[in-house]
Amino acid sequence: MFKANRLALAIAAASLSASVFAAPAGTVATVNGVAIPQAKSDAFASELAQRGQKDSPELRAKIKDELIKNEVVYQEALKKGMDKNPEALAQLEMLKQRIIIGAFVNQYVKANPLTDSDLRKEYDKIKVTFGGKEFKARHILVATEAEAKAILADLKKGKKFDELAKAKSMDKGSGANGGDLGWADPKNFVPEFGGALEKLPKGKISDPVKSQFGFHIIKLDDVREAKGPSFEEVKPQLEQQLQGQRIQKMVEELLAKAQIVQ
Repeated sequence: MFKANRLALAIAAASLSASVFAAPAGTVATVNGVAIPQAKSDAFASELAQRGQKDSPELRAKIKDELIKNEVVYQEALKKGMDKNPEALAQLEMLKQRIIIGAFVNQYVKANPLTDSDLRKEYDKIKVTFGGKEFKARHILVATEAEAKAILADLKKGKKFDELAKAKSMDKGSGANGGDLGWADPKNFVPEFGGALEKLPKGKISDPVKSQFGFHIIKLDDVREAKGPSFEEVKPQLEQQLQGQRIQKMVEELLAKAQIVQ
């Protein structure tokens, strides 16, 4: 009977202990009687999700540990009077200002959405700059003019350009693809290379061209009119650019109304 009573008392004590130390509903934990709200954990998880981390029980456990550590240190800092520290207060005020400005700008962007018509007008303005020609070329880069002339001799004997590029080009990136440089504006290359490319007839191979990188043997595969990126390709950049312009204009209007003494 005595053993049974002791067992019952032990169970009751355990139950009471659990009820005393369990975190209240809506909190993840309490530290020295101070509750850490679930909303903090949710905000932390949301921020991590934006950085690509997937919400999971393991992540929530790590977040809880971090929040508890932060609360312990924060409470100790308060005991030491850090909430009255001038430097800390100045930083806190700057942080508060940044957060409120960010919220205001986000609200402004939502209240002033850009339309496809706005974006297409901007696209039409920049589309006129897409003119010119694009060249599809290959090259083989070597260190000396003698090596370049030897490659030209091999090409005249019937050896394939792409095979020689793979075997001998110092430009390993293009060399692995048979010397292919893709479609490009000649102005994107060093002047010596770009100038030689523009003068080269389609399908022909150049004499050795010297640049700061060495000696190039260039083959021009094709030429076409430059098309430029499509509207859909540049739409995100246009949206960011126009929103930035609108925000800047809004700030300038506020400055113009403000009474500023310096």
